[in-house]
Amino acid sequence: MAEKLPEEGMAAPSFSLEGDDGQTYTLESFKGKKLVLYFYPKDNTSGCTKEAIAFTQVKDEFGGKNAVIVGVSPDSIKSHVNFKEKHSLGILLLSDPDRSVAAAYGAYGEKKMYGKPVMGIIRSTFVIDENGKLEKAFRNVKVDGHAEKVMCVL
Repeated sequence: MAEKLPEEGMAAPSFSLEGDDGQTYTLESFKGKKLVLYFYPKDNTSGCTKEAIAFTQVKDEFGGKNAVIVGVSPDSIKSHVNFKEKHSLGILLLSDPDRSVAAAYGAYGEKKMYGKPVMGIIRSTFVIDENGKLEKAFRNVKVDGHAEKVMCVL
C-alpha cells in the first residue's frame, strides 16, 4: 500500500459521512470530545454484532470520559438502521459506501480470509482527541475484550 497510514500524534484524516439518523457527520462534528472511531466489515455478522453490542454496553462509561463511540462500515443507512433496531444498539453508525474513509485510515486493504488474500475492511479502531489528533490506533482488532482495551486508553 503506497499511501501512508495515519500515525499516532498526526491529525486524523477528515471525513464527511451520513449517519444512521440521516445527518451528515464530519471529523469537526466531534470537536471538543474524544472520538472512538471504529471500522467494521458488515452489519449483522457475528463478530461485528458482538463488537457493536460490546461498545453499546460501555457507551455510558465512555461518555463519562467525554468520549463518543462511532462505528463505520460500507453498509447502507437502511442496513445500519435495521442492525441497530435488531440488536438495540446505542451507538452512531456511519455509512462509508465507497470505503474511502476506511482507506484514508488504513482500515481498507488486503487481508486474509480463509487463507486467501482478499480486499476488505480491516477491523480497526482509532481514538481521536478533542482537537482532531490521532491519539491511539488499534489495527487488526480481535473483538473479544476490545472495548475494554479502548477504555483503558481513555
